[in-house]
Formats: sequence, C-alpha cells, structure tokens
Amino acid sequence: MNRVFLKLCVFGKGASGPGRSCMRQSFFSIGSSLSLGAILLLGVPVSSHGNDSAQPIAVKAVDIGQRIPDGRWTDYQGKEWKTEEFRGKKAVVYAFLGTQCPLAKMYSAKLVELQKQLNGKEVSFVAVDSNVQDSLAEMAAHARKYQIEFPFVKDPDQRWADVLGVTRTPEVCVVDEKGRLVYRGMIDDQYGIGFLREQANEQPLVDAIESVLAGRVVETPITKAPGCLIGRKRSQADSADGAAASSVTYAEQVSRILQKRCVSCHRPDEIGPMDLSNYEDASSWADMVLEVVREGRMPPWHASPDHGQFANDRRMTQEEIDTLETWASLGTPRGNPEREPEPLSFVEGWQLASTPDLVVPMAKEPFRVPAKGEVKYQYFVSDLNNSEDIWVRGMEIVPGNRAVVHHVLVFVRDKNDKKNRAFGGERGFLVGYVPGTRVERMPEGMAKRIPANSELVFQVHYTPIGTAQEDLSKVGFWFADKASITHEVQTTSSVQTNLRIPPNEANYKTAAMLPEELPACDLLSMSPHMHLRGKAFRYTAVYPDKNREVLLDIPAYDFNWQTEYRLATKKPLPAGTRILCEAVFDNSTKNLNNPDPTNWVAWGDQTYEEMMIGYFHIAVPIDPKTGVSKPLEKVGRGTSPTPSQIFNFLDTDGDDKLLRDQVPERMLPLFDRLDKNRDKVLERSELPPG
Repeated sequence: MNRVFLKLCVFGKGASGPGRSCMRQSFFSIGSSLSLGAILLLGVPVSSHGNDSAQPIAVKAVDIGQRIPDGRWTDYQGKEWKTEEFRGKKAVVYAFLGTQCPLAKMYSAKLVELQKQLNGKEVSFVAVDSNVQDSLAEMAAHARKYQIEFPFVKDPDQRWADVLGVTRTPEVCVVDEKGRLVYRGMIDDQYGIGFLREQANEQPLVDAIESVLAGRVVETPITKAPGCLIGRKRSQADSADGAAASSVTYAEQVSRILQKRCVSCHRPDEIGPMDLSNYEDASSWADMVLEVVREGRMPPWHASPDHGQFANDRRMTQEEIDTLETWASLGTPRGNPEREPEPLSFVEGWQLASTPDLVVPMAKEPFRVPAKGEVKYQYFVSDLNNSEDIWVRGMEIVPGNRAVVHHVLVFVRDKNDKKNRAFGGERGFLVGYVPGTRVERMPEGMAKRIPANSELVFQVHYTPIGTAQEDLSKVGFWFADKASITHEVQTTSSVQTNLRIPPNEANYKTAAMLPEELPACDLLSMSPHMHLRGKAFRYTAVYPDKNREVLLDIPAYDFNWQTEYRLATKKPLPAGTRILCEAVFDNSTKNLNNPDPTNWVAWGDQTYEEMMIGYFHIAVPIDPKTGVSKPLEKVGRGTSPTPSQIFNFLDTDGDDKLLRDQVPERMLPLFDRLDKNRDKVLERSELPPG
C-alpha cells in the first residue's frame, strides 16, 4: 500500500472582522484556541496557527484504496478527537456538513437515523464542518436541532476536506478498518438540486458500509455529491493580480449587486439558505454564488428574454456576472469598508407601510409539518363573515414558518353555494405567496373585489426540512376607497384538465385556449402552474383579427418557483382576445423531479399528479352603471359550458374549425351530432345558438 507523504503546512487565522454579529465574533474569538487551533496530523503534525500572510500549500487528495493520514481536531464543545480513537472499527464514516446548506440540513437527519440503525455494528460516524463561515455557535445549534450525538468537529482550514478529496456539503467518505479510503461521494439520491423524492432509488453510502462490513470490495467507490461548495478561506494573493489590482471590490461593486439581486431572500431569518448581507459571508460563499449564477439557478427567473419585459425580472446582467467573476478571481477583496453601502432595511412583519385593515389566519390552530416524507397539498377554509363586497388595493400572505412553506395560494369561494362545494381554484385565485414575493399591490385606481358572503380557501404546499415544524400562515388585506377605483383586477385562466401523460414520455405536449372571449382590458401579469413533470410553458394572445403574439415563454419551467410574471407596463387587450397556453411535460427518467416515470399521469391536486393552468391577471374597466366590471363567464367545476365555450376551449389553433381528431373521445358523440355535413370538420357556423 502506498503511503501518502504530505509536507508541513502553515495557515493563517480564521476570518473574523467587522460585520459579524457579537455572538459570532465572540465564538470565533473563544474558538481560536479550540477550533482554529486544532491540529491536523498529515503524516507529521501540522499547526493551524500562523500569520495572515502564510499561504496554504496544496495537498494531494488520498486516492481510493490508499490509507488516510492521521488526523486530530476539536469539536464545537472543545473536545479533542483523533483518528486513532476509531481504530478497530470496521468502518468510519466522515460526513462533511454545513449549517446553512439546505441539502446538508436534510441529510443531517438521515445520517442520525442511519447511525442509530447501525449502532452496535462497529461503524463510527464523524461529522466534519469545513466551512470557514460556520461558527462554533452555529455548529452547536445544528447539532442540537438535528440531535447529532456523534462527534461534530471543525476543519478550520479545509485540510481534512482536501486530504479526503471532498468539495461539497453534504459529502461522505468511508474508511475501512485498515484505514483505507473505500468510498467518497453522495449519501443517496433522495434529495438533490431542485428535487425531492419520496424515497431514494440509490443508496451508495449504505451499499459501501454493507460491503465493508461483509469484507467485500465497494463496487462504486466514487459518486458525485450534490450540494453546496465548501466555503474556503480566501486570500487576494491567490490570484495572479493580487490585492494590488483591486479593480473590483466588495465595497465598491459586489455589495451593491448582492443587495439588488440577492439580499431580499439571503439574509438572517429569511428563506434564502445562506446570508449574503455582509462581506465575511459573501466572500465565503463566492464560489457557490458563481456556480448557481453560471448555471442559471439563481437569481430564480425562467422567462425567455425574447418575449415581454417584466417589472420583477430577477436576472443578473452580463456585466454583473462578469463583476462577480472578476471579484472571485482576485481573491474576493473587500476594499474600503467605509465605501460599503448602508445595509438594506426590511420591515418586520407586514411589508406595506400600514397595518392591514383585515387579517385572516388560515386556521385556528397551527398545522404540524412532519420531519420528512411527502406532505400532500393542505387546504384550510376561513370564513370572512362579509355581508358586503370587499374591495382591496393590497394583499399580503405572511407564512408562519418560511422554512417549510413552499408556496401559498388563497382562493375565494361562495360559502352559500351548497350545490358546488368542490374546490375549483383552477380558474383563478385571489393572492399568492412564493419565496421572495408575498405582497400584491394593485396599480393606482385598481382593486380586487371579494364578493359578499365569501370564504377563503388556503392551499399550502409544505416541504419538510428534517425536523418537525409548525405553521400558521395568514393573509392581510388593505381596503380600497371604492370611489377611487376605475378598474377591477380579475384573475382567470386557460386550463387543460384532460391530461393523459404516458409513461417514459419526455415531451408530452398539450394546449388550452381560454373558453371565454375577454372584454376590453389591460393584461397585468401571468402565473403558469404545473407540477413536477412540467417542462415548458408559453402564453400567446390570439386577437380578434386572428393575429397572434407570444406574451410569455418559459423554456425551462421549474416547479420550485411559482413565479408571477408582472409586465413592466400594462398591455391593452382588445375585446374578443383569447389566451392560448401551451405546455410540455417530461415523464421520463431524465426528469430528476419525476416521482415515477412508469406511471400514466392525469390531472390532480397532488404533486405526483399534474396540472396545466395558465393563470393571468387583467384589469377591467368599472361600469359606472353597475359599479363593477363586466364579469367573466368562467367555465369551471359545477358549471355547464355552452357549445361555444366548449368550441373555444378545443380550438387551440384559433382557426374557428375543429377537426375530429382534436376532440376528446368522450366528446365524439356530440361532435358527430353537430357535424351536419359529416365532413369530420366542425365549423363555428354549425354550432347551435347560445
């Protein structure tokens, strides 16, 4: 067996400095003799102490089958641990975790469960935190939250990560009783970037442990681990230009980009998994920020730039991306802290300037979200007790627990309609919440109307995070002065409920035409909705003269982001306009979100079923005679569509003709009755009146 010889390396001190909270600073100071002073033995003793100018010497990672060097670290409590303490164990699992990485949080719970299952089987677990940005206090809180009872040690200079060839969290390594590295990679494939399966299809960590315990060679010794790049100690001298160039600094350019594009979500106690509101954290996460920006995962925006301009466009410009690239290549220089912009201020609680006129909780008691597994869409009904119409100029949903609330939609239902109690939210909703967007302000002179005797239906999608949670979300309303309202904002949709997606079909295409003709109105925004197999979505306006215009094109739909695409300027639509929506679904194994590619998939509320809804929001002029806008004669559950509405719905190409093969099988008898000349083409002129 080849022995790895490593040179003595001396490293600088851990990051501290202005901008950290008092608690964080104090724990870094206290921990300097504990975590930052920890010694890692790499063939010979190596000290983590040194001066700030000392640079790391590259360490060659141990190859599969080679013995790992001896190591010594301290945990978040100050207790020292050595590799020799685990000698005699048939397997040692080194699990690299981070306190802010979403996948590391999810897998922390799984690792604890696995360790308990293997208790007594001569397998030891060691959790390792190599992130420079994670403090001892944060490690302690993470250990408490996920009930980690095995050692949780600090690797302050990323030396142990480098030795084992680890670059991400969560990533695991398995060492056998002879001290040889036999596995490195993912834990399993249940959780990944943008997807969550009900159960894992592959469990390479368990397979590796079982192979070691049985004395077998690990069949797949290396897998690719998804997750967050380890936050590393940065130095401006790492780059060729060095600090002297300082053409791009955090103070002058980068802080402003992050404030504009990221900090609304990526700050303490918000939905973003890491804090980007200060230099220390932003510098530590620089590589990860670049990765998600390059891959188009962040900031979250999925509309093609070829069609439409949107007020809430989150995309970074190429100049902004280039600035981040340059900053990272220079070693993330800070620049002059006095040149940094003032921290953004965020209103706690309600985001609008005043308190709401009416607050409605989703339920009387919180909903308990389990630690793991799939949580079906939850529906909660709240009575408004309104004997008159309510006109609202602003609405805001406040999630009770942002960590687990994926999105919320609130719908209005007539509480006195005893004949139709089915939930029919596919034709429109009142207000929605998605991470980063929870306030809906109506443009000047516009308001939404909640009819008298209404009740609210909250649809809430929860995502477990590894520990049991509770949520009690609520919605607030700001009333409008009816005398000032010139337009009523209405939400309607083009819907295709006749879904029949075959197994293993990667490009199932379908379309839906708005069954009603719109009155003269202004288009304000669009909100496409599909589930886990959704792949692409497009909105097209079909004008009365049969001309068409693409309004919104989403070539890569992402269920994780229920975005409302708000037009930069309202778009006038002439009376008689209809909206065509086209969608593509991927029910193949290439879709990592796919719950089961072997199933036929039909319409349904749950995420393992599918939906195809093209919501859009329009402003319709108020009729001075009635005091309300012209109502949309919506076709939905509990209503009987007219032949003309059925024709409109099926005529997705807008040519006023229906071919027999355009019609669902269940409607063929009706088609044949209406097709008077038996040419298998139904024209609008053949429809009965009404």
